[in-house]
Amino acid sequence: MTNRKFCDGLQRRDLLKVGLTGLFGSGLSLDGMLRAENIGAAANDRGLSVIYVFLKGGLSTIDTIDMKPSAPAEFRGDFNPGATNVPGLQICDLLPKMALQMDKMALLRGFGHKNSDHGAADHYMLTGYFPQAGFNPSLSPNNQRPSLGSIIAKKLGPQNGSARAASPIPTYVCLPQMHNSAGAAYLGATCAPLSVEADPAAPDFSVPDLVPPLTLSADRLSSRQALLAKVDKYQKSAELEANSRAKTVDVFRQKAFDLIVSPAAKQAFNLHAENDKLRDEYGRNTLGQSCLMSRRLVEAGVRCVTIEHANWDTHDGNFATLKRDLLPQLDPAISTLFRDLSERGMLEKTLVVVSGEFGRTPRINKNAGRDHWGPSFTVILGGGGIQGGRVIGASDERAERPADQPHGPEDLFATMTHLLGIDPQQEFLTQEGRPIKIVNDGKIIRSLL
Repeated sequence: MTNRKFCDGLQRRDLLKVGLTGLFGSGLSLDGMLRAENIGAAANDRGLSVIYVFLKGGLSTIDTIDMKPSAPAEFRGDFNPGATNVPGLQICDLLPKMALQMDKMALLRGFGHKNSDHGAADHYMLTGYFPQAGFNPSLSPNNQRPSLGSIIAKKLGPQNGSARAASPIPTYVCLPQMHNSAGAAYLGATCAPLSVEADPAAPDFSVPDLVPPLTLSADRLSSRQALLAKVDKYQKSAELEANSRAKTVDVFRQKAFDLIVSPAAKQAFNLHAENDKLRDEYGRNTLGQSCLMSRRLVEAGVRCVTIEHANWDTHDGNFATLKRDLLPQLDPAISTLFRDLSERGMLEKTLVVVSGEFGRTPRINKNAGRDHWGPSFTVILGGGGIQGGRVIGASDERAERPADQPHGPEDLFATMTHLLGIDPQQEFLTQEGRPIKIVNDGKIIRSLL
């Protein structure tokens, strides 16, 4: 993980504390996640899962997947386009592994929105709603509207939801940490993500609050549970007995215990069980191992995984940073994720989305960098009913504005929810009882399907 600062001056964590986020309102602790009982079912649930790879800071799509080799030098940059396995489709030649998987991906070019600020653009891309007055990007969480994963948690629940007791797998997980705009808003804590505050690339990666050491037997856990029950017997008071919420603590604790000893949960989070060769192919870095972990989690029944990867905020030395640091991580991670899902027969049931909150300025700045650019960038989609090997829409000759078939976050969310079997026109109720549409009047991008 990088330790570069974003242009807002905030230092992103490069050393993550191992364990689950237990702070109120952010990611759910173990007990908090297991309180999620109020889950609605969608009549048209297609059984899809989603992996959303969020490139925090903003991928320079003009240098990677929407290149402009005929533009003036101050726009086109230092890199060259290269062929892919789709005739006529070119991407940056520094992405040779992705080039071999382009038949599985669609490029949504001519995409854009009205904001070029961190925070607001993040919220827009992770919720489909542009934030209103009073939005504070520094808060965590800062959701005014629910994130995609929280919408999925509310409307769909976990895969094989009827068998939840037998396989207590969470619905929504954030890796390696929870983004500020990945929360549940008015849907409440029951739809918040399980946030794994640990770097999957660390040699000793584990999630101790969720999965105990593999050498710790169920018998030892049972002994601890029995001891805890004896202690609790003497701690209960009349006040606690009268409190209806407190009465449920034992139920949640039992479910937490069931999850900890669940073979399915142990297996899903045990990244060390993966073949070393495959781990190498994904890349032994945070992005690569997060992508591998997301495949394992989806395979185990997790419905949505959001990966936050930073720092793509290349104001200075854009080309050197991309060539030296970022693209050598992106290329193996994304290409192997698509290939791995396809080889396992999972791609048709897994929607993969790769995007930043915006792109980078078409014109190169005085520091050989590119600044924020919301008006035009490209989103990668694949699997889950998306037709690969195609380009939808186009940007103009300098990638400054959409030139054909313009689309924005509302359309992206309408398309994703449609593929999942969620009616984008349905409404949620806020805590004040005000109805809010799941999607803010977006249009389904039929040409992707």
